[in-house]
Amino acid sequence: MRTTLTLDDDLASILLRETKKKGLSFKEMVNTTLRRGIAQEQLAPPRKKVTTRPHDFGFKPGIDLDKLNQLSDELEAGAWAQKKRPTS
Repeated sequence: MRTTLTLDDDLASILLRETKKKGLSFKEMVNTTLRRGIAQEQLAPPRKKVTTRPHDFGFKPGIDLDKLNQLSDELEAGAWAQKKRPTS
């Protein structure tokens, strides 16, 4: 089957290098590489389905959710200032 395939530049370079190394045509190299990749994927064990249960942890009463970013900035600035303090 004839088709047009757009490759990323890095992949095209790798394929061209491998064609020269292995003495294959570009078409043969692309087909061989695709076959190997698909076969490897089929041999891989099926992945376990991961399920998560959501939980509302919530915040304690009195926590202003709008000020959490401000608190984060203050903590970060405090940590930075402590690093910059000269040690005695």
